[in-house]
Amino acid sequence: MTAKTLKNKAAKRLQRKRRIRSKISGCATLPRISVFRSNRYISAQAINDEAGVTLAAVHSKTLGLKANIEDAAKAGAVFAKTLKDAGINEVTFDRNGFVYHGVVKSFAEALRANEIKF
Repeated sequence: MTAKTLKNKAAKRLQRKRRIRSKISGCATLPRISVFRSNRYISAQAINDEAGVTLAAVHSKTLGLKANIEDAAKAGAVFAKTLKDAGINEVTFDRNGFVYHGVVKSFAEALRANEIKF
């Protein structure tokens, strides 16, 4: 890909991210789950936007996992356990401008499979 194409791709993702964030927000009772996917790793955090604090987080690098569909499901299961330990059962999901398929979808489905509602 050319530099112009990559710049346009990143700009489009940021545009989607701003559009999503204008509509959703997290609070103490219903935190926002923000997912970030890179080519190597996937990370997520539960955020209380009112107080500006992170309530729980997971990163696939610390778990020894990569950013593929199978490992995203494992990371989602670990994150669901972390959320339950923090007393969080219901969240809002922020895909952070990424398309909802592949790794992001696998992560979200793992959260749902472990009884986290959104």
